[in-house]
Amino acid sequence: MLNILLFAACSQRQDPITPPWANHLETADSTSFDLTAIQQAGELIGLTLSGPDTYYSYHGRHLGTQYLLGERFAKEIGVRLRMEVCRDSAELYARLSAGDGDIILLPIDTVKHSTPGWKVGQGKTLLAEAIQFWYSPKILEDVRLEEKQMFSQPLVHRRVYAPMLSRGVISHYDSFFRNYAKRIGWDWRLLAAQCYQESTFDPCAQSWAGAKGLMQIMPGTADHLGLSRDDMHDPEKSISAATRYLRELDCELSDVHDHYERQNLVLASYNGGLHHVRDAMRLAKRDGKNPHVWEQVKPYVLRLSQPKYYRDSLVQAGYMRGEETVEYVDHIRERYMKYRKSAR
Repeated sequence: MLNILLFAACSQRQDPITPPWANHLETADSTSFDLTAIQQAGELIGLTLSGPDTYYSYHGRHLGTQYLLGERFAKEIGVRLRMEVCRDSAELYARLSAGDGDIILLPIDTVKHSTPGWKVGQGKTLLAEAIQFWYSPKILEDVRLEEKQMFSQPLVHRRVYAPMLSRGVISHYDSFFRNYAKRIGWDWRLLAAQCYQESTFDPCAQSWAGAKGLMQIMPGTADHLGLSRDDMHDPEKSISAATRYLRELDCELSDVHDHYERQNLVLASYNGGLHHVRDAMRLAKRDGKNPHVWEQVKPYVLRLSQPKYYRDSLVQAGYMRGEETVEYVDHIRERYMKYRKSAR
């Protein structure tokens, strides 16, 4: 943790590096809860809007330029960052004034949203000084490079195995698929098709987002499902945990009565997140589409990458990289049709 005196001393530097938001480190009407109190609490609360340049969730990992930048600053002062997503600039300022957050985290080019940069609450002079002391243009460059590298490499590092071992045999794990698929009322070949899409049947597969094993389960999801992190690469335990998760999603989508359509929405939720899928369903319903039919929901999953849609008042989970989720469901269905012809 940096010494508080260092922050106070930043004004004595000969040539301090000025962050792009320096002129916007304004104060709002809020109860003073300055740097020392934030450090004692162990948490910096950031307020932001959902979006690819600010904050969003991707495969269970929090991303966005402003989030990653804020996370680095929070680590520098020895606390964790908690992001609170607001619907618009009015809510941002209202919550900052009420003391519900310590800082507004938005890029400086968001003038159209009336919030051009980082802002701290009234009386948080040490926090503002700490930001200016910490920031350098290289930090922003590093964050942008980090994001670029994330999406320029494969999501999952895995050994690619053939989609089938031989006619009638899909993988070494067919007996597990047969056993656990029965517990959720699925055709075992659909579960096998999903597994291939997740890991290409590589039990050692691991994504840069942190997902592991045959069914690419995130550590937090593993904890929720009772899967030991030491067992995340175990083939049977991964499949067993995944079917428990699929059952949970199936129950959450029990209002979708058609089995085929519910499976599609469950698959989409497994990949992209249930809350994002529910957002797409709400938008579809608003526009007169059937929210229980995947083909009518799919366009809205794609549109959740557009501000017009992810900032809609019906949307609760914000920005989504929907293209991957649509391809995920389509590829699984295509492979499943092939498995149905080749395996019994």
